[in-house]
Parts: sequence; structure tokens; C-alpha cells
Amino acid sequence: MSLVVQRSDVSEFRRRFRWIALAMAVLQLILIGRLFQLQIIEGDDNKAIARENIVRRITLATTRGLIRDRGGKILAASRPSYNLYVVPEKMDMQGVWPKLVEYLGVGVDERARLEALLTTIRANDGPRKSQQILLKEDISRDAVATLRTHDAELPFVDVVPVPVRYYPYEEVGAHALGYMVEVDAEKLNQLRSAGYVEGDRVGATGIERAWESYLRGSRGWEKVLVDAKGRRRPGGEGIIEEPRRVDPIPGRDLRLTLDADIQRAIDKAMRGELAGGVALIDVRTGRIIGLYSKPSYDPNALSGGSGKQVIRDAFRRLYSDPLKPALDKTISGAYPPGSTFKPFTALAALEKGLIDPRQATNCRGALTFGKRTFRCTHVHGPVDLHQGIAESCNVYFYRLAAELGVGMDVIAEMGQRFGLGARTGLGVNAEAAGRMPTRAWMTLRNKGQFRLGFGLNAAIGQGATTVTVLQLALAYAALANGGTLYQPQIVRAVETSAGTVVQEFAPRVRRQIDVSPENLSLVQKALYAGVNSEEGTAFKARVLGVDMAGKTGTAQVSHKLARGAEAERVWYFNREHAWFAGYSPSRAPEVAVVVLVEHGGAGGKHAAPVAFEVVRAYNELARERGPRAGVNNAGNARTQPKPDRGGSP
Repeated sequence: MSLVVQRSDVSEFRRRFRWIALAMAVLQLILIGRLFQLQIIEGDDNKAIARENIVRRITLATTRGLIRDRGGKILAASRPSYNLYVVPEKMDMQGVWPKLVEYLGVGVDERARLEALLTTIRANDGPRKSQQILLKEDISRDAVATLRTHDAELPFVDVVPVPVRYYPYEEVGAHALGYMVEVDAEKLNQLRSAGYVEGDRVGATGIERAWESYLRGSRGWEKVLVDAKGRRRPGGEGIIEEPRRVDPIPGRDLRLTLDADIQRAIDKAMRGELAGGVALIDVRTGRIIGLYSKPSYDPNALSGGSGKQVIRDAFRRLYSDPLKPALDKTISGAYPPGSTFKPFTALAALEKGLIDPRQATNCRGALTFGKRTFRCTHVHGPVDLHQGIAESCNVYFYRLAAELGVGMDVIAEMGQRFGLGARTGLGVNAEAAGRMPTRAWMTLRNKGQFRLGFGLNAAIGQGATTVTVLQLALAYAALANGGTLYQPQIVRAVETSAGTVVQEFAPRVRRQIDVSPENLSLVQKALYAGVNSEEGTAFKARVLGVDMAGKTGTAQVSHKLARGAEAERVWYFNREHAWFAGYSPSRAPEVAVVVLVEHGGAGGKHAAPVAFEVVRAYNELARERGPRAGVNNAGNARTQPKPDRGGSP
């Protein structure tokens, strides 16, 4: 019986063993299948995940290109700055985070803001939580030293050196240069394909914006080996895939046509005025030597070098100032030109053969036309064309429009020939087109009614006629050089960081104005008399040693200004604009200068002195630098204009 029982136990054991063996076989098959899946099917993915745990890709910042003036002086560069990057998913909020904020020395409010940012990113399933993000920019040197000292305690925290834009001349010429801003979410969606990421800065205005693609450069990256705590470790051969490093490519440098010393001279000359604009242009090439708008702003504060609170405060001041410092008054602002427009009215009449320049008109201080009285500055007596321009007699030009057939269309057509009423195409800031009103335009604007008085206002640069400072400077340059209207140029060349010229921009002619040399000579002689004859409106502003021809202008902006009232006794925004437009020297001209003093009053008293100081500075610099290095020559006197290349991207 015992043997039978034993055989029964063995049978049960064998039965159970078979089930155990079967289960083991199934488990082994599952294990083999899983290993096959992990190593064969998903092997590449798993290798990548494992590599990501020990290999980190660090961004290497690029260097934005320099902006230099025509003589090589730096107008915009980059200074050292340090940004703090973290990986949100890897941040230990209990152990590492308190140490990090302590070492940074941030306040309670900023700590709460940074914690909220990290919490939001960590809660989302997007890729940002496992990538480096910019946590704080431009941290102090002391904070950098502390973080590097305690680097072992701060895994997945990196201090990355980055350049911050720096403008050594601060407010001088800021509108032309522009400033940088951090790219916002909407703009980032458009620029991400071009390599922009969160925290990048782009040019917001001026040359920084217009030439962004040249200046920016492209960032690089480097792969490094890290341990479980995110600390860098040497080596990595055979683990880190090639390429291990891609060096950043610095942006291109720009050499401008502007002159930093001239810009400073303009700033000094404008010191006594609240607002306005100045343009100084080489009449032989159309290159802009000086372009100045006042009031200005410090682009260093707006470009982010001092923190976001400084940026917010700067923008608040910028847009609350009634003098509008954000507006580029040389390009974006359009103003009635006043008497500086009279030479173009005179040319319109001469070219149409409507007047005899020697025939005099008797000025009694006003002209009654219909029910209106159009006033002059004072009683001039008999005035011909020469005297009408030099002494700025309104009545002479009123009669051209009222009695001699020099209508709005004739005047507008001549203004348009000289580039007025159309954008210059400089491409730096938002540009106003100005306005050369025609009879049809005035009729449409006034609900089908046209009054001949509109033409009288247009003849003296008032009414609906408006120009920009840059337009008027180019027009006077064309008066000076015999009728060549140039495309304005502010960028002379694109260069590498080593100084090698990549692309140079030759002067570009917009058009050769069809105007009689004899008629042009009559206007030029009158402009010379406007400065150098005792009756000339700019005679009292002359400066010894400065040979100038030009025209003053006093443009009315409000009907509330009493006739003959001193500007200083009138509410600022009711005062007239002060203008001066001219060129120097009067023979063989080199530069054209236009000065606008917003609400300055009489042009001969406020604008002309500024123009003379600017040209005097130009002449002094030319003598100091010599014929080769001087701004008087600047290497462009022999440059032949070419109509197929320009200075805008």
C-alpha cells in the first residue's frame, strides 16, 4: 500500500512540475519578447533616452554685429551679461530651489513670480518642462560668483554668458539707431522657424530693426556629459554623438554714413530747444551725415540691460511725454514747411513761363482776396522774384497763385519732382509721406468745394502742404547739386567682425529733375541773398567763416497765434514751427542742412543759428581730419552714382 501512495505523490508532483515548467516557459517567452522589444524594436529610442540622461545640449549665444559710424566709431555694441537657465522638470523645489533664490538675492515678490513660472511649466505636458528655460537675465557679477562657487549644490542650473546691447552715445542719434526688445509670444510664432526662441531680443526700431537679419547672427550649441545630479563630467568619447559642438556665427557689422561727431555737434546746437529735427546730407551722394530727433530716449534703458522694471518705467515716460520723444521727427513727422517751400513755388512759375523774374510786385503788408486778407510779415514795397525769396515776401507769392496762374496743381507737380509728398524709401523707421495737395484732393477733402485761397496758402508752404525734415533736406540737396535727386543712404557697407567688407552700397539716383539751369540759377542766387544780404531773413544768424545759402521758414500751426506775437509769450503748442533749409558752401556745395524747431517761433531766430553751428562743426571736423579722413570728403567725392544698388535691405 505504501508503494501505491508513493506513486500517487510522484504523479501529482510531476503534474504540478509540468504546470510550473509551462509557467516558467511562458514567463521566459514574455521576458525574451520584452527584451526583444526594448533592445531591437525600441532600441534606438531607449538609447536616446539613456543618452539624454547623461548628455545635455547647452546653447551658445551669438554676438550681435556692431554698428559703426563712417569713421569707425562704435555706435552700438554688446556688453557682457549673464543669464540664468534651469530645467523645470529637474528642479528640486524643496532642496535646490531655496538655495538658488538665496544665492540670487531675489526679493519676495520676484521669488513668487519665478516659482509661479516654474510651477506652470512643470504642470504642462509640453516639451518646455524638459528643456532649458531662461529664468533670470542680466544677473549681478556677485550672484554669478556665488552660483559658480556653489555649482555642485545646484544641479540642472546653468549660468550662460550672453551679450546685451549697449549704446555708448545714449540719447544722441537714438531714433536712427533704434533699440532692442524681447520677442513676444505672437512675434515668436512668426520667427521660430528662423531660429528665434523665448527670451531672444530683436530690433524694434531704426537700423536695429531694418537690418536685423544682418546684425543677428546665429547661435551655436555644445553637448556635455553630466552625472545624475546634472553636474558636468569630463570625457564623453563614444557616448556623445558627433558633432559635439557647433560654434555660434557672429552677426555682420554695419558701417553707417552717419558721423558720431556731427551727431554730437547737432545735439549741442539744439540744446536750447525743446523739440525738433535736423538732417545733414552730402549733396553729391545722398548719404546722410547727421540725422537727429529731439527729444530722444536712452536705448540702453529700453533694450533690457538693466532689467524689466527699468524697461517698463522707460516706456511709461516715453509715451506720457507730450513732446512725443518716441516719434522720429526727421522721418515720421510731417510738418508745414512754411517759407522754405517758396523756392519750389518760384521754380514752378519759372518753368511754366508764367512770370518775369525781374517784374516787381508792390507789397503793402497784405493781400485782400475775396473776403479774406492774406498777410505778409511786414511791408516790403516793390519786390521781384529775387527779393521775394531772399526777404520772404508772402505777398509776392500770393500774387503768383492769385493772379498769374500758378495754381495748386502746378505747385504740387514741382514739389513732387523734388521728392516732396512721397516717402524717401530710407527704410529705417515708419516714414510719413508728407502731402503735396492738388486741386482735386482739396475739392474732395472739402466736400466738393474748392476755394482759390487754398492755392495762396500752398504757394507759401502752408495749408495742407506738409513735408518731412529728410524730404526737405534731399530737395535742397537737389537744388544745390543742379537737379539730381538721390535716394537717401544711411548704411555705407556690411562688414565681417574682422572688418572685411562683405557688401558696399554705392549712391543711388532716384531721378534727374528736368529743370532749366537758368531758372535754377535764379533760385540759387536768391537763396544766397537770403543769408548774405542785409535784407535776408537769415542774415543775422550768419557765423564767421561759414559760407551758406538758404531759406528760413516760420510755419503757422494755430489760428490762435496773434500776428507779430513773440513765440515765448504764446502757449507752446500754439507757437509756429521754426525752419531753416540750405546748403554749404554756396558754390560747389557739399552738404545740405535742414533744421526744424517744433513750436520754436521765427525760423531766422531759432532754426538758422542751429544750422550755422552744425555746418561750422562740419567744416572744423573736415579741417582736423584732412582731405582723406575728413567728413568733408569721406571717400565719396569721386564715387559715381549707380542706379541699380541701394542702402536698404
